[in-house]
Amino acid sequence: MAARQPSSTTVLVDDARHDRQDIFELEQPPLPPIDRGKDAWLMLASCCLVQLPVWGFFLVYGIFQEYYSSQHELHGSKSKLAIVGTTSTGVLYLLSPVAFTLLTRYPHLQRYCAPVGLVLSVSGSLLSSFSVTVWQLIVTQGIICAIGNGLIFSPTTLYLDQWFVHRKGLAYGIMWAAKSVCGVALPFIASACLDRFGSRTTLRAWTVITLLSTLIALPFVKPRIPPASSTSARRLDLAFLSLVTFWMLQLANIMQSFGYFLPTTYLPSYATTAAGLSGTTGTLLVALFNATSVVGGIVLGSLCDRVAVTNVMLLSSVGSALSVFLFWGLSCASSPSNEYPQAAIGLLTIFSITYGFFAGGFSSTWPGVLTQVKREMPSLETGLVFGLLAGGRGIGNVLSGPLSTALMQKGSIGESTTGYGTEYGALILFTGITAFLGAWSWMWRYLSSCVLR
Repeated sequence: MAARQPSSTTVLVDDARHDRQDIFELEQPPLPPIDRGKDAWLMLASCCLVQLPVWGFFLVYGIFQEYYSSQHELHGSKSKLAIVGTTSTGVLYLLSPVAFTLLTRYPHLQRYCAPVGLVLSVSGSLLSSFSVTVWQLIVTQGIICAIGNGLIFSPTTLYLDQWFVHRKGLAYGIMWAAKSVCGVALPFIASACLDRFGSRTTLRAWTVITLLSTLIALPFVKPRIPPASSTSARRLDLAFLSLVTFWMLQLANIMQSFGYFLPTTYLPSYATTAAGLSGTTGTLLVALFNATSVVGGIVLGSLCDRVAVTNVMLLSSVGSALSVFLFWGLSCASSPSNEYPQAAIGLLTIFSITYGFFAGGFSSTWPGVLTQVKREMPSLETGLVFGLLAGGRGIGNVLSGPLSTALMQKGSIGESTTGYGTEYGALILFTGITAFLGAWSWMWRYLSSCVLR
């Protein structure tokens, strides 16, 4: 039988369709280049500036906690003050899977997300200055501000993923390093403001900083690939959830996060109550931790562009664990038999430097996780994976609040004049163990290769 020939009408329709497609493609402006160019670097700079309002309060909450513990501005159990900081970052992290999923499925919502988040963040910060009880501070700073900050953070990070592909690790490393840069200066500023003006004025000043810094950054926060104007939902490919590799990397991420946030929360109070040092020393230790986190974030992020992410996680985890066990745990505690409490300064300084470098750069391994999972599933939506990694970190962060309270009640481990012999002993041990478990994905890969042999 002879093949059916297309009719003249069909040919004309096809030609017209092709002509319209050609015209449409010609009308579309060329996309900006990836990994370079003015727009890419302005986008990265804006992401760095956004870290100030998003993470700023958490970075100095240890200073606020020490202030509230010694003052009488808040009513309620002072033992619950740690929950404010862990709830703030926990909600921010846990919101990420939901926000990243919705923004990926409904791209047209991306343009509204950050402005709504700014309104919530500013409102919560202003309301927190009127708090008279611990639970009010938990609601305002711990929940309302965290939701607002999460809505600001999510679209900016999604856009950054579009602008940087081959240098993704470096870009994310710089972004996380910017967060740590904020943590270098803010502790001194917060401490000085709290001493001179009190918490209410300090929180109102922080509200103004949040508003101005976000308004400066938002004009440059834009996608490289313009989202479709259609309100129809995109189909999401969730097949990566069946990959064992993803879950092993996620498990390591969660276990490391259980203890990661504890040193910055408790180090100022440890320095004053356990080591017998001044409050200024505690502030210096937190600032030093954040300063070395800048270097750690960039170095570990860059390494993820060159070597296997499990190896980078191993380096980060072992370095973090050793710094906790050797330098924080063995630092001299203040006691009647200890005539030189200042001897603790040396070990605590080394701890802040090493822990800041190795643990502070752990989040910079996330681009390596994205790359590793994408090798096994090229159709991967990297934004979804990033959101789930942030959510996994949030699980550990939220649970670390009540866990740290229980660990502080557990108190010392044995009789000694070191950190293990103080009320922080169980907390220090827990922090070191969870830091080491951040290398779980490397251990799993190593054990799997041994079994296959």
